[in-house]
Amino acid sequence: MRHVLFIICCIVLSLLLGTLAKAEDPIRASACQLRADPPSFNQKLVEVDGFVSHGFEDFTLFDPSCPDWPAVWLEFGGTVNSDTVYCCGSTAGTTRPKQLIVEGIQIPLIDDESFKQFNREIQPPFRSGRFGSIAHATLVGRFFAGRKETYPNGTTAWAGYGRMGCCSPLVIQEVKSVYPQDRDDLDYGESADAPDIDRVGCGYQEMTPIWPWQDEIKAQQQSDKSPNTRAFDDPGRVASDFLTTQLKLDTSQPLQLTEKRKTAGRVVYVWRPSGKTSSYMVVVSKPFMLSFYAHDPRRVAWVVIAAYSSSCDKTKSVTRIR
Repeated sequence: MRHVLFIICCIVLSLLLGTLAKAEDPIRASACQLRADPPSFNQKLVEVDGFVSHGFEDFTLFDPSCPDWPAVWLEFGGTVNSDTVYCCGSTAGTTRPKQLIVEGIQIPLIDDESFKQFNREIQPPFRSGRFGSIAHATLVGRFFAGRKETYPNGTTAWAGYGRMGCCSPLVIQEVKSVYPQDRDDLDYGESADAPDIDRVGCGYQEMTPIWPWQDEIKAQQQSDKSPNTRAFDDPGRVASDFLTTQLKLDTSQPLQLTEKRKTAGRVVYVWRPSGKTSSYMVVVSKPFMLSFYAHDPRRVAWVVIAAYSSSCDKTKSVTRIR
């Protein structure tokens, strides 16, 4: 009898060891690699460090050092949903009835404390108000290339998932680590303020790129090299200097800006020049992202993350430019 039990134990142990041996180790990859060559990682388990952007019609992984598009769309495995808000008030919800299956592959989720912290940081109430959230995390998930699309302008991209089929997805199985949102001097917002314009004949133009991350990094690096502390201490002057440069104005005196809104790590200014039909709005910020690029992470510069020229001329509206 003991001999039989010994044999049974050996069989069970061998099965367990075989299962462990077959456990899939994730491939280390960067967000830039996933974007540059989706087919090489198709259906593979990957581990990636990066910034996560979550807000209106957005749940994506990004790295400021590589092109912004096409994006890597994120979703949770298991039965937890991302609750991403889409057009017209609809949301993805917070749960799904069954474990997620993508392309025939069942994808679990480790719902531990790291995941819970990550989910708290990307979900409302956002620290930036209605402007979403930027987090930084190490994620393990299953990547899917999607399908190769050819667009009317002749460009091609891998897509098929996410908002309007925009992207290739990474389905999160585990959050290995997440950087805490624990500083009151930084802006953790996903998007910038925009002018509130609802009158007929009114509109605005954007004076900055839609994704200004690389410009922000350059501004931080320039501030790190400069003995001038204005970029670290005077957001109003940063906004004034930006408009002065863009509009080629007299640099002898700073502009008289009006502070419209102020939150942790962000200030919004408005300038209405007398005798002009256009007004200007500048959003300056100490982005959380820049703490990873600053010479001293505790010393993040004020940078312009968005600026707009607005007009309510009855004969000519200023339309939004993308």
